[in-house]
Amino acid sequence: MMKKTSGIHHITAIVGHPQENVDFYAGVLGLRLVKKTVNFDDPGTYHLYFGDEGGKPGTIITFFPWAGARQGVIGDGQVGVTSYVVPEGALAFWESRLTKFNVSYTKIKRFGEEYLSFEDPHGLHLEMVEREEGEKNIWGFGEVTSEYAIKGFGGATLLSKLPEKTAELMEKVLGFNKVAEEGDMLRFRSSSDIGNVVDVKLRPSGNGMMGAGTVHHIAWRAIDDNDQLEWQKYLTEHGYGVTPVQDRNYFNSIYFREHGEILFEIATDPPGFALDEPHERMGERLMLPTRYEKYREKLEERLIPIKLRKLDKK
Repeated sequence: MMKKTSGIHHITAIVGHPQENVDFYAGVLGLRLVKKTVNFDDPGTYHLYFGDEGGKPGTIITFFPWAGARQGVIGDGQVGVTSYVVPEGALAFWESRLTKFNVSYTKIKRFGEEYLSFEDPHGLHLEMVEREEGEKNIWGFGEVTSEYAIKGFGGATLLSKLPEKTAELMEKVLGFNKVAEEGDMLRFRSSSDIGNVVDVKLRPSGNGMMGAGTVHHIAWRAIDDNDQLEWQKYLTEHGYGVTPVQDRNYFNSIYFREHGEILFEIATDPPGFALDEPHERMGERLMLPTRYEKYREKLEERLIPIKLRKLDKK
């Protein structure tokens, strides 16, 4: 029996200074900082999560910020572009807002849709596209109100070293539907109303190099722990080397590197980000997994202090 993921769960990237990261994704883009924690594999470094008001799967972008990190190179074996979806009629607001904060952008068309294409302060490639589908984000921050707020991911563009193999995986294993081809792009769509459109670039882009401004991995949704275990078995049967389940507190994860060398994850929708702090206070305090709590004082001394700042002038 063929399995199908409903779409993107989260995307994780490497960036530079954490305050610049917070200022851009919260202060400029208006996303909610839903969790401030540490990299569970390198606790001397933050792991910051941004999403909609509730941090729902399909809205979450996460970062490993390293001040002074080596600049990466976006290329094959990576997610090349992360796309955000905004309400219909909102792009004019975002053109004005990006201009206000001196963020250069270009307009591009792909598969009949108009995108604003721009970069974050550390070189990560981003896009915005208007679509009717997807719930409005009720989180407001600064001048970004729910009328214009980012709903979640529009999708992602995959740069693969073996694009035909990656395309085959998207359709035959992950259960996306191939819906269109245009130029050197194949478009796939899943059943969710956000995080549901994935483009695979068929021509090579050159080798990528991990560093600031690059995506570390992309995660796909599993309904729950049982569904994830089914995915683990299913992927193994299809010839992929899959990790044991990793406890990430707010979801459980398994990882595998697909044939085009992009790192994929399957992450569970539950339990979510209100697991260890009240929903209304999410993102305010440094939250640590139990095994690191005894090192809190040392970690707080080591981590660069960050503030959530409204950048709009009154």
